[in-house]
Amino acid sequence: MSTFMSIVILLIILGVLLAAAGIAMGVLGRRRRRRRRAKRTDGCVTPNGEVTPSNPVLDTAPAVSISQATVIGPAATSGGGPAKRGGRRDEHGRLVFIQESRVRFEIEDLLRASAEVLGSGNFGSSYKAALQEGPEVVVKRFKDMNGVGREDFSEHMRRLGRLSHPNLVPLVAYLYKKEEKLLITDFVINGSLAQLLHGNRGSMLDWRKRLRIVKGAARGLSHLYEELPMLTVPHGHLKSSNVLLDGTFQPALSDYALVPVLTATHAAQVMMAYKAPECVGSHGKPSRKSDVWSLGILTLEVLTGKFPACRQGRQGTSDLAGWVNSVITEERTGEVFDEDMSGGKGNEEEMLKLLQVALTCCEADIDKRLDLKSALAGIEEIREPEPESSSTLTGEGESKS
Repeated sequence: MSTFMSIVILLIILGVLLAAAGIAMGVLGRRRRRRRRAKRTDGCVTPNGEVTPSNPVLDTAPAVSISQATVIGPAATSGGGPAKRGGRRDEHGRLVFIQESRVRFEIEDLLRASAEVLGSGNFGSSYKAALQEGPEVVVKRFKDMNGVGREDFSEHMRRLGRLSHPNLVPLVAYLYKKEEKLLITDFVINGSLAQLLHGNRGSMLDWRKRLRIVKGAARGLSHLYEELPMLTVPHGHLKSSNVLLDGTFQPALSDYALVPVLTATHAAQVMMAYKAPECVGSHGKPSRKSDVWSLGILTLEVLTGKFPACRQGRQGTSDLAGWVNSVITEERTGEVFDEDMSGGKGNEEEMLKLLQVALTCCEADIDKRLDLKSALAGIEEIREPEPESSSTLTGEGESKS
């Protein structure tokens, strides 16, 4: 009997061990499948060594406080109290408000606010802050803005604060500290164009909305050229994550005109996927047409739904313009346009016109590339389709341009 019981116990132990081994193998298999999926979706390396994800939508994180998100020294936390109206304050370690009419708040208000991490990139980190008494704002933290001293920085911020255009995100306030800078802007409800195009909501953008986005971006860029003639590259950071969309999908450009206050080495490294050929490399020299190249790449991104990096075209070209040209050369033009873009039927001629304008903006030869005035004129000539009687995209109405 004792021998029989020993055998039974041994079999039970063996069964438990086999079950545990099966569970372990299942877990290991799932991990391997995840790794294979991750490997298939890995990005590629851009010319400056950065890894560009195949899905460039900014990572988000649970709500945190600004005090967790950014480090602000004691000198910056004097004051406090509820948000109130007012103008500029002492610039030494405190928020400086650009416009007298805006609701004013202190650093302590930001420290108490709940904050949602919107993302981080080459320029810095950004957070959506919900003030206890006041508006929702976006706080952008920069560590590589040491290209100029305090006085020049403040003068440039005041210059940007005077800009007013429906297609530009207004600068609300800034904070200057040697180790970091904070820029405060309005929160724009529908997020960035990049999030919509490359997230799971690309189908929300039909042909009409996409055309209006391109037109608005071009108008905002044109206003920068008119108001900031002293800058060779008035925007300098034009890309889909810096095109923000309001409740009616009207676009507004953000992170504009910051190149003058960046450190030179950092300014040379950013936004490789959108950067004009003449700007690439340690000896790159920007021109007045460099922003036009970025506008062209942005327009191609809107039309194709493809992220600008890692698109292999003919003759080894790896930019989006090269890929589009290779597809057209092979007479596969129908494959260019985003399959998630509705509303294109009957508007193919206008879509092709916009595609041609975008490609002319992306001429590597600067002499052949459009200037901004010509690019804007070409974009404005594209006819908008009539709005649908009932939108299946959102429950929100659209304003007319």
